[in-house]
Amino acid sequence: MSALSGSPVITGITDASGPVRQVDIAPITVPEFTHGGDTRLTPVDVALLPSLGGRALLDQFSLLPAAALSTFVQDHPDAISRLLSTPIAAREVSNWWGTMSPAAREKLLTTTPQLIGNLDGLPYGTRDLANRAYLGAAIARLEAKLSTGVGRGMNVEVTNHLHMLTQIDHALKAKAGDPVRTLVSLDTVSPGRAAIVVGDLASADYVSYLIPGMFFTIDGQVDDWANTATTLYQDQASWLARLGEASKTVATVAWIGYQTPHLLNVGSLTLADEGAGYLTSAIEGLQTLRGASQPYVSVMAHSYGSTAALIALQRGDFQVDALAVVGSPGSSAQNVSGLAVRSGNVYVGEAGWDPVVNSAFYGSDPGAASYGAHRMSVAGGVDAITSALLGASYGHNEYFRPGSESMRNLALIGIDEGGLVMDDGGTMIAAERR
Repeated sequence: MSALSGSPVITGITDASGPVRQVDIAPITVPEFTHGGDTRLTPVDVALLPSLGGRALLDQFSLLPAAALSTFVQDHPDAISRLLSTPIAAREVSNWWGTMSPAAREKLLTTTPQLIGNLDGLPYGTRDLANRAYLGAAIARLEAKLSTGVGRGMNVEVTNHLHMLTQIDHALKAKAGDPVRTLVSLDTVSPGRAAIVVGDLASADYVSYLIPGMFFTIDGQVDDWANTATTLYQDQASWLARLGEASKTVATVAWIGYQTPHLLNVGSLTLADEGAGYLTSAIEGLQTLRGASQPYVSVMAHSYGSTAALIALQRGDFQVDALAVVGSPGSSAQNVSGLAVRSGNVYVGEAGWDPVVNSAFYGSDPGAASYGAHRMSVAGGVDAITSALLGASYGHNEYFRPGSESMRNLALIGIDEGGLVMDDGGTMIAAERR
């Protein structure tokens, strides 16, 4: 074992939300190229690297000199894509990162930002720096391509691609006084994927993932979705203060971490299956990083996104503390007992004139009494605690409207106050706080 000293600092990017952020890579004690605890790890011929995958390829990345690694990434972008399309277990990633020296970490962050930004199990501050750097470089390349002149057809393609990426960049800029936003996953290939966090996932007591459904795209909705996550964050913080728990903290995740469907492919569950896999990896990454200090985790999913979340929770590779589905077109599980949700904390909201609810298009109807979920009202009315007038949700796309009864109930679900959620009868699910 060799002790490594020094603590290189990787400098972040300045944006409207605050000053330059930094990630300190603290000194650690690491084995001298060990793998599995007892086998000496040695570099392989670079020509063999494309045949490797998973942890074996990550280990070789940590050994390659920076110049050789940079060349390999440029020549074999598919190798990075394969690593990210079949996620490595978060615990394995965390163990890999923990065995590296600060210099090796800095090299990987600099030369493989696309990889480092999207590996669940790595620190979120590091991933934010990597993703911002990769996003900035991608935007710069597209702008340079437009400035040098391209054909008319290529001009449209590049312009559209650039618009998608600038939407992510814009969504990262929090308004004055709002919580900082971090970019913890990023796919720059159209139609793109991204997850923007409001708050601090590394320390929050309550974490809520917002999962969108059909027609939600990076190009069209990433900024709105980040704003919705901010509204939920603020509502949750306000409720904690009202309930005498102002010392508790929250984080919300605007998660467009999968390709959502459109009219031509919404009949298939292929994208829902993919989304379930990505969501599983994301939450396992959170739970791995938090270790003995686990947050209260809730998933709040809309439309086709609810089907993806229900698939993930039926598989049972991870557990959450609460689940809320709104505008759901169906569940792969027959009832709440088939979901990895603690204490039966499953809630269903169905708006008037929503043509999707009760369709059970993808399986069981989460809103049916036989499913066993708590019915939460989204019809509007008077708040049973604050006496505030709450807005109603109508149709398929108004569940996340600020000031609505739906958002009021979602906020309470996310901070473990499901007993205060108002049901279809306008009364609280439980008369007393749990």
